[in-house]
Amino acid sequence: MTATILDARTVHEGWSSFRIVRVRLADGSVVSREVEDHGDAVAVLPYDPARRVALLVEQARPAILSAGGPPLLLEAPAGILEDGEDPAACARREAQEETGVELEALEPVAALWASPGISTEKIHMFLAPYGDGQRTGAGGGLAGEHEQIVVHEVALADLAARVDSGDIADMKTALLVASLRLRRPELFR
Repeated sequence: MTATILDARTVHEGWSSFRIVRVRLADGSVVSREVEDHGDAVAVLPYDPARRVALLVEQARPAILSAGGPPLLLEAPAGILEDGEDPAACARREAQEETGVELEALEPVAALWASPGISTEKIHMFLAPYGDGQRTGAGGGLAGEHEQIVVHEVALADLAARVDSGDIADMKTALLVASLRLRRPELFR
């Protein structure tokens, strides 16, 4: 026997929805669990193989700040999929909005549950090579979304060292950097 959802009630509806879900577990016991849902997401690590740099973004993350974390977090460009949107199309859109780069080729890495104990979010992750000709704007996010994103170009060797030291505290970014290191180790020498 597997776990079965008996019922769910929404306790908040906004950018995210929050539900209380009653579940019958495999042993027959019934428990209540909180579930946060804002849909699936994408994360992409744009990297220039010729210059051996990657584009990262920095912005305020209130959830991290409220948990005692840093006021700003350096991370790979990411965003929420719009209804019915293809993950690759969303990755390209987010990279354009946040970093000002038009991505062509995307290298799928994985689609992973971000925090399966509480959230329904699955993050579709990509690596994406780019060149100078693909920089079409400054990035910075959408003004209407109040993102106030700062774009950083980071040398891949420095980025690897920052992941290794724990200075990069964002899990999706650390995973994308590790994936690029495994696939293209020569870029980090």
